Amino acid sequence: MFDKTIKFDEDHLIGIFYLVDEFCLQAQSYVSSKWVGTKSSSTFTPSPTRLPQLSASEIMTILVYYNYSGYKNFQYYYQRFVCNDLVPYFPKLCSYNRFLELIERVSLPMYVLAKLLCAKSEETGTYFIDSKKIVVSDNRRIHSHKVFKDIAKRGKGSMGWFFGFKLHLVINHLGEVMAFEITAANKADNNHNLLKNLLKNLKGNCFGDKGYLTKLWEQLYEKGLKMITKTKKNMKNQLITLKEKYTLRKRAIIESVNDILISVFDVEHSRHRKPINAFTHMAATIVAYHFYPEKPRIFVPK
Repeated sequence: MFDKTIKFDEDHLIGIFYLVDEFCLQAQSYVSSKWVGTKSSSTFTPSPTRLPQLSASEIMTILVYYNYSGYKNFQYYYQRFVCNDLVPYFPKLCSYNRFLELIERVSLPMYVLAKLLCAKSEETGTYFIDSKKIVVSDNRRIHSHKVFKDIAKRGKGSMGWFFGFKLHLVINHLGEVMAFEITAANKADNNHNLLKNLLKNLKGNCFGDKGYLTKLWEQLYEKGLKMITKTKKNMKNQLITLKEKYTLRKRAIIESVNDILISVFDVEHSRHRKPINAFTHMAATIVAYHFYPEKPRIFVPK
Protein backbone atom coordinates (compact mmCIF):
# COMPACT_ATOMS: atom_id res chain seq x y z
CA MET A 1 0.00 0.00 0.00
CA PHE A 2 1.16 3.51 -0.75
CA ASP A 3 1.63 6.02 2.03
CA LYS A 4 -1.51 8.17 2.09
CA THR A 5 0.63 11.29 2.48
CA ILE A 6 2.39 10.60 -0.83
CA LYS A 7 0.66 11.43 -4.08
CA PHE A 8 1.84 8.79 -6.55
CA ASP A 9 1.22 9.33 -10.24
CA GLU A 10 2.01 6.21 -12.26
CA ASP A 11 1.63 7.96 -15.62
CA HIS A 12 4.00 10.70 -14.50
CA LEU A 13 6.64 8.19 -13.41
CA ILE A 14 6.37 6.24 -16.67
CA GLY A 15 6.50 9.46 -18.70
CA ILE A 16 9.72 10.52 -16.98
CA PHE A 17 11.27 7.09 -17.48
CA TYR A 18 10.32 7.00 -21.16
CA LEU A 19 11.99 10.33 -21.92
CA VAL A 20 15.07 9.52 -19.82
CA ASP A 21 15.44 6.06 -21.33
CA GLU A 22 15.17 7.38 -24.89
CA PHE A 23 17.88 9.91 -24.10
CA CYS A 24 20.15 7.27 -22.54
CA LEU A 25 19.76 4.93 -25.52
CA GLN A 26 20.65 7.67 -28.00
CA ALA A 27 23.52 8.93 -25.88
CA GLN A 28 24.94 5.46 -25.33
CA SER A 29 24.74 4.77 -29.05
CA TYR A 30 26.70 7.95 -29.74
CA VAL A 31 29.29 7.22 -27.04
CA SER A 32 29.72 3.60 -28.19
CA SER A 33 30.48 4.79 -31.71
CA LYS A 34 33.29 7.00 -30.39
CA TRP A 35 34.99 4.52 -28.05
CA VAL A 36 36.84 1.34 -28.97
CA GLY A 37 36.68 -1.51 -26.52
CA THR A 38 34.09 -2.95 -24.16
CA LYS A 39 30.87 -0.96 -24.06
CA SER A 40 28.23 -0.89 -21.36
CA SER A 41 24.55 -0.22 -21.92
CA SER A 42 24.03 0.99 -18.38
CA THR A 43 26.69 3.69 -17.98
CA PHE A 44 28.61 6.24 -19.99
CA THR A 45 31.99 4.69 -19.12
CA PRO A 46 33.71 2.47 -21.75
CA SER A 47 34.77 -0.33 -19.40
CA PRO A 48 33.40 -0.15 -15.83
CA THR A 49 34.88 -2.55 -13.31
CA ARG A 50 31.51 -3.42 -11.76
CA LEU A 51 28.27 -3.32 -13.72
CA PRO A 52 25.20 -2.28 -11.71
CA GLN A 53 21.92 -4.11 -12.10
CA LEU A 54 20.10 -0.79 -12.28
CA SER A 55 20.37 0.88 -15.66
CA ALA A 56 21.37 4.53 -16.05
CA SER A 57 17.81 5.43 -17.04
CA GLU A 58 16.41 3.79 -13.89
CA ILE A 59 18.89 5.61 -11.66
CA MET A 60 18.10 8.94 -13.33
CA THR A 61 14.36 8.35 -13.11
CA ILE A 62 14.57 7.64 -9.37
CA LEU A 63 16.59 10.84 -8.89
CA VAL A 64 14.17 12.96 -10.93
CA TYR A 65 11.02 11.50 -9.37
CA TYR A 66 12.34 12.33 -5.89
CA ASN A 67 11.32 15.91 -6.64
CA TYR A 68 7.68 14.79 -7.02
CA SER A 69 7.59 12.38 -4.09
CA GLY A 70 6.88 14.90 -1.35
CA TYR A 71 9.88 13.74 0.66
CA LYS A 72 12.51 16.25 1.82
CA ASN A 73 15.07 13.62 2.76
CA PHE A 74 16.46 11.42 0.01
CA GLN A 75 17.34 8.54 2.35
CA TYR A 76 13.75 8.30 3.61
CA TYR A 77 12.48 8.60 0.05
CA TYR A 78 14.64 5.74 -1.19
CA GLN A 79 14.27 3.37 1.76
CA ARG A 80 10.59 3.96 2.59
CA PHE A 81 9.08 4.78 -0.78
CA VAL A 82 11.25 3.45 -3.60
CA CYS A 83 12.22 0.19 -1.88
CA ASN A 84 8.60 -0.49 -0.92
CA ASP A 85 6.09 1.07 -3.29
CA LEU A 86 8.20 1.28 -6.46
CA VAL A 87 9.63 -2.25 -6.43
CA PRO A 88 7.25 -3.37 -9.24
CA TYR A 89 8.70 -0.62 -11.43
CA PHE A 90 12.35 -1.13 -10.39
CA PRO A 91 12.71 -4.85 -9.57
CA LYS A 92 16.52 -4.79 -9.35
CA LEU A 93 16.91 -2.19 -6.63
CA CYS A 94 20.12 -2.09 -4.63
CA SER A 95 20.87 -0.89 -1.11
CA TYR A 96 20.78 2.80 -0.27
CA ASN A 97 24.56 3.04 0.16
CA ARG A 98 25.14 1.32 -3.18
CA PHE A 99 22.69 3.68 -4.87
CA LEU A 100 24.62 6.69 -3.59
CA GLU A 101 27.71 5.27 -5.29
CA LEU A 102 25.79 4.83 -8.56
CA ILE A 103 24.73 8.49 -8.65
CA GLU A 104 28.25 9.44 -9.76
CA ARG A 105 27.79 7.35 -12.92
CA VAL A 106 24.84 9.41 -14.11
CA SER A 107 26.17 12.86 -13.22
CA LEU A 108 27.26 13.65 -16.78
CA PRO A 109 24.15 12.29 -18.57
CA MET A 110 21.88 14.06 -16.07
CA TYR A 111 23.63 17.36 -16.75
CA VAL A 112 23.50 16.82 -20.53
CA LEU A 113 19.80 15.91 -20.36
CA ALA A 114 19.03 19.09 -18.40
CA LYS A 115 20.86 21.16 -21.02
CA LEU A 116 19.05 19.42 -23.90
CA LEU A 117 15.64 20.02 -22.33
CA CYS A 118 16.53 23.71 -21.92
CA ALA A 119 17.51 23.85 -25.60
CA LYS A 120 14.05 22.51 -26.54
CA SER A 121 12.21 25.28 -24.66
CA GLU A 122 10.27 27.71 -26.85
CA GLU A 123 12.15 30.80 -28.02
CA THR A 124 9.52 33.46 -27.38
CA GLY A 125 11.74 36.55 -27.59
CA THR A 126 10.88 37.59 -24.02
CA TYR A 127 13.26 36.31 -21.36
CA PHE A 128 14.04 36.89 -17.69
CA ILE A 129 17.35 36.30 -15.95
CA ASP A 130 18.16 35.91 -12.26
CA SER A 131 20.30 33.93 -9.83
CA LYS A 132 19.31 31.94 -6.75
CA LYS A 133 21.60 31.26 -3.82
CA ILE A 134 22.29 27.64 -2.89
CA VAL A 135 23.41 27.60 0.74
CA VAL A 136 25.43 24.54 1.80
CA SER A 137 26.45 25.56 5.31
CA ASP A 138 25.55 28.00 8.06
CA ASN A 139 27.94 30.96 8.19
CA ARG A 140 29.05 29.97 11.70
CA ARG A 141 30.26 26.58 10.44
CA ILE A 142 32.07 27.66 7.27
CA HIS A 143 35.56 26.97 8.61
CA SER A 144 34.62 23.45 9.76
CA HIS A 145 32.71 22.58 6.57
CA LYS A 146 34.45 19.78 4.61
CA VAL A 147 32.16 18.48 1.85
CA PHE A 148 32.43 21.55 -0.38
CA LYS A 149 35.78 22.79 0.87
CA ASP A 150 37.67 24.72 -1.87
CA ILE A 151 34.56 24.46 -4.14
CA ALA A 152 31.89 26.57 -2.46
CA LYS A 153 32.60 30.24 -1.81
CA ARG A 154 31.17 33.10 0.19
CA GLY A 155 28.84 35.42 -1.65
CA LYS A 156 26.43 38.21 -0.85
CA GLY A 157 22.76 38.23 -1.77
CA SER A 158 19.78 40.37 -0.95
CA MET A 159 19.52 38.65 2.46
CA GLY A 160 23.22 39.04 3.34
CA TRP A 161 26.30 36.85 3.15
CA PHE A 162 26.07 33.12 2.56
CA PHE A 163 28.34 30.16 1.80
CA GLY A 164 27.63 27.96 -1.21
CA PHE A 165 26.76 28.33 -4.86
CA LYS A 166 24.54 30.26 -7.24
CA LEU A 167 22.02 28.79 -9.66
CA HIS A 168 21.74 31.17 -12.60
CA LEU A 169 18.54 30.84 -14.65
CA VAL A 170 17.15 32.26 -17.87
CA ILE A 171 13.45 31.61 -18.51
CA ASN A 172 10.92 32.68 -21.13
CA HIS A 173 7.58 34.33 -20.30
CA LEU A 174 5.95 30.86 -20.32
CA GLY A 175 8.02 29.83 -17.31
CA GLU A 176 10.23 27.41 -19.25
CA VAL A 177 13.95 27.27 -18.42
CA MET A 178 16.04 28.34 -21.41
CA ALA A 179 19.48 28.03 -19.80
CA PHE A 180 21.12 27.47 -16.45
CA GLU A 181 24.58 27.56 -14.91
CA ILE A 182 25.86 26.57 -11.47
CA THR A 183 28.71 28.70 -10.12
CA ALA A 184 30.41 29.50 -6.85
CA ALA A 185 28.64 32.12 -4.75
CA ASN A 186 31.31 34.76 -5.41
CA LYS A 187 30.65 34.79 -9.17
CA ALA A 188 29.10 38.13 -10.14
CA ASP A 189 25.74 38.00 -11.91
CA ASN A 190 27.03 40.27 -14.68
CA ASN A 191 30.20 38.28 -15.31
CA HIS A 192 30.84 38.50 -19.05
CA ASN A 193 31.70 34.83 -19.65
CA LEU A 194 28.71 33.74 -17.58
CA LEU A 195 26.31 35.97 -19.51
CA LYS A 196 27.70 34.81 -22.83
CA ASN A 197 27.00 31.19 -21.89
CA LEU A 198 23.54 31.89 -20.51
CA LEU A 199 22.34 34.16 -23.32
CA LYS A 200 23.98 32.39 -26.23
CA ASN A 201 21.76 32.22 -29.35
CA LEU A 202 18.86 34.08 -27.68
CA LYS A 203 17.24 36.97 -29.55
CA GLY A 204 14.68 39.48 -28.34
CA ASN A 205 14.48 41.16 -24.92
CA CYS A 206 16.00 39.93 -21.67
CA PHE A 207 14.89 41.49 -18.38
CA GLY A 208 16.92 41.46 -15.17
CA ASP A 209 17.56 43.37 -11.97
CA LYS A 210 20.24 45.99 -11.35
CA GLY A 211 22.84 43.27 -10.81
CA TYR A 212 22.85 42.62 -14.55
CA LEU A 213 23.97 46.10 -15.54
CA THR A 214 26.94 45.40 -17.79
CA LYS A 215 29.08 46.87 -20.53
CA LEU A 216 28.40 43.71 -22.51
CA TRP A 217 24.98 44.99 -23.60
CA GLU A 218 26.37 46.47 -26.84
CA GLN A 219 27.75 43.10 -27.96
CA LEU A 220 24.51 41.38 -27.04
CA TYR A 221 22.47 44.02 -28.85
CA GLU A 222 24.50 43.51 -32.03
CA LYS A 223 23.61 39.81 -31.84
CA GLY A 224 19.90 40.57 -31.49
CA LEU A 225 19.38 40.53 -27.71
CA LYS A 226 18.46 43.67 -25.74
CA MET A 227 19.24 43.69 -22.01
CA ILE A 228 16.68 45.72 -20.04
CA THR A 229 17.20 46.45 -16.35
CA LYS A 230 16.26 49.08 -13.81
CA THR A 231 18.83 51.86 -13.48
CA LYS A 232 20.70 53.01 -10.42
CA LYS A 233 20.13 56.43 -8.89
CA ASN A 234 23.26 57.96 -10.46
CA MET A 235 22.47 56.67 -13.95
CA LYS A 236 20.47 58.13 -16.80
CA ASN A 237 17.16 56.49 -17.59
CA GLN A 238 17.09 54.00 -20.44
CA LEU A 239 15.00 54.65 -23.51
CA ILE A 240 12.52 51.78 -23.50
CA THR A 241 9.08 51.32 -24.98
CA LEU A 242 5.87 51.15 -22.99
CA LYS A 243 5.67 47.41 -23.67
CA GLU A 244 9.22 46.88 -22.36
CA LYS A 245 8.45 48.94 -19.26
CA TYR A 246 5.33 46.83 -18.62
CA THR A 247 7.24 43.57 -19.07
CA LEU A 248 10.08 44.73 -16.81
CA ARG A 249 7.54 45.07 -14.00
CA LYS A 250 6.61 41.40 -14.51
CA ARG A 251 10.14 40.25 -13.72
CA ALA A 252 8.86 38.59 -10.54
CA ILE A 253 7.90 35.58 -12.67
CA ILE A 254 11.43 34.26 -12.34
CA GLU A 255 11.15 34.59 -8.57
CA SER A 256 8.14 32.27 -8.82
CA VAL A 257 10.25 29.73 -10.70
CA ASN A 258 12.99 29.97 -8.05
CA ASP A 259 10.37 29.47 -5.35
CA ILE A 260 9.15 26.28 -7.06
CA LEU A 261 12.70 24.95 -7.28
CA ILE A 262 13.23 25.62 -3.57
CA SER A 263 9.87 24.79 -1.97
CA VAL A 264 8.54 22.06 -4.29
CA PHE A 265 11.68 20.47 -5.70
CA ASP A 266 14.14 20.98 -2.80
CA VAL A 267 17.06 22.14 -4.98
CA GLU A 268 18.77 23.55 -1.89
CA HIS A 269 19.72 21.39 1.07
CA SER A 270 22.89 20.73 3.04
CA ARG A 271 22.74 16.95 3.46
CA HIS A 272 25.02 15.98 0.58
CA ARG A 273 28.19 14.06 1.35
CA LYS A 274 29.79 14.30 -2.10
CA PRO A 275 30.02 17.37 -4.34
CA ILE A 276 29.29 15.35 -7.49
CA ASN A 277 26.08 13.98 -5.96
CA ALA A 278 25.01 17.53 -5.07
CA PHE A 279 25.50 18.79 -8.62
CA THR A 280 23.69 15.73 -10.00
CA HIS A 281 20.79 16.51 -7.68
CA MET A 282 20.67 20.12 -8.92
CA ALA A 283 20.63 18.96 -12.54
CA ALA A 284 17.89 16.45 -11.68
CA THR A 285 15.87 19.32 -10.24
CA ILE A 286 16.08 21.21 -13.55
CA VAL A 287 14.99 18.04 -15.39
CA ALA A 288 12.08 17.57 -12.97
CA TYR A 289 10.97 21.16 -13.47
CA HIS A 290 10.56 20.55 -17.20
CA PHE A 291 7.86 17.99 -16.32
CA TYR A 292 6.12 20.38 -13.94
CA PRO A 293 2.62 20.99 -15.36
CA GLU A 294 1.85 24.30 -13.62
CA LYS A 295 4.68 26.58 -14.66
CA PRO A 296 4.11 30.28 -13.91
CA ARG A 297 3.57 32.45 -16.98
CA ILE A 298 2.71 36.03 -17.81
CA PHE A 299 0.88 37.81 -20.59
CA VAL A 300 3.11 39.78 -22.95
CA PRO A 301 1.34 42.35 -25.17
CA LYS A 302 2.14 42.24 -28.86
